[in-house]
Amino acid sequence: MSLLETSAPPLDLHGFPRAILHFDGDAFFTSVEQAVHPELKGRPIVTGKERGIIACASYEAKALGIKRGIPLWEARARCPELIVLPSDYETYSLFSKRMFAIVRRFSPTVEEHSIDEGFADLTGLRRLHRASYEDIARRIQETIREELDITVSVGLSLSKSLAKLASKFRKPRGFTAVAGEHVPLFLQHRELADVWGFGPNTVALLKQLGLQMPWDFVRRPEAWAERWLGKIGREIWNELRGVAIYPVNPKTKAVYATVSKGKTFTAPSFDPEFIYAKLLRNAESACIKLRRHGLRARYIAAALRKQDYGERSMGARLSRATASVHAMLPALRALFDALYEPGAVYRATVVLLGEIESDPFCQGDLFEDRLRVEKLENIGRAIDAVNHRYGKHHIALGTALFLPRHRRTERDELPERKRICLPGENDRRRLAFPLLAVRV
Repeated sequence: MSLLETSAPPLDLHGFPRAILHFDGDAFFTSVEQAVHPELKGRPIVTGKERGIIACASYEAKALGIKRGIPLWEARARCPELIVLPSDYETYSLFSKRMFAIVRRFSPTVEEHSIDEGFADLTGLRRLHRASYEDIARRIQETIREELDITVSVGLSLSKSLAKLASKFRKPRGFTAVAGEHVPLFLQHRELADVWGFGPNTVALLKQLGLQMPWDFVRRPEAWAERWLGKIGREIWNELRGVAIYPVNPKTKAVYATVSKGKTFTAPSFDPEFIYAKLLRNAESACIKLRRHGLRARYIAAALRKQDYGERSMGARLSRATASVHAMLPALRALFDALYEPGAVYRATVVLLGEIESDPFCQGDLFEDRLRVEKLENIGRAIDAVNHRYGKHHIALGTALFLPRHRRTERDELPERKRICLPGENDRRRLAFPLLAVRV
């Protein structure tokens, strides 16, 4: 047997040398809907009406075999009493911000991993809170339930990978704390597919190599993990053994390899002007995000997705990195003309921006029109200023006039928060709080 096949040193960890918390919202979107619509509690509900595909299913719906990603017609066939709601991402975002604000009361080091999950470093905070790490984690979980009327599952352990693995162990409303001495036993009761960073291909490879559970993986030497999975394999090997490789990063993400925006139509369309308008709206949204983080892109790709889920995509490299959709228009027009098939029915468009640069003084073409470049930058700043004050896309490209030109269906139904406006609010600009819908 080669050196790479021998066993790794035994784990000898005690207590919590580091205390990393992972909190994960339970069916977050539908839980928020049930919090603002108390009459929906205990009933099977799903979100995603605008897409025709389930975006999130409540646990009552999951108990009936209804899961994320299945078509709504199939879900309704399984459960005729299913309640289907349009996604209210504005309200979900507000609940997310409040959830993270609650966690920051207990720890200054909080990482927003996604809209419904995050990490917190509790190391060294026992004296401050006069409680054990387990008690601090339970207080966080209970405070979120009391103040937001939603539940989260919590995992507490020595590293981010172990904490995330623990939070999945008992859902919903689960709490799992894995101290150092319990790591070997815990890893023997989890699946390889549950490990953060192990995708389907990695799991298939590890099973081909004779591994069945995370405990089998960490028992192999570190060199073995790196040999088969590279740097990421070595990092996960250490994380699962309780060595914190990935720090909890409280900074807002500002570094992007790519920026993409896509939108599924509420009804499929074969209208080229409408489809092109949707493509440009995605490009506008992507450029707004670039400017918000002070970034530029030199590569642009467009994709058109047909009703049968067939997709064609194509990309182009710009002569100069930019965050102006106006500078991208010629390339977008050419890409659309090359991709669009007359008579075909489409259901979505996607724009992806790549080769992201953060240097505002990026190198341009020797013979570029510098005056035009500066004008486009000024236009972008003016658009952002107006939209910040009056609402996103309040100023938009002229192709936006074609956006209402589509067949309206039940999927065009707006979430209640957008249908009910307080004095001074409109469909683009609202106060930053959800409306509690209590029927009296």
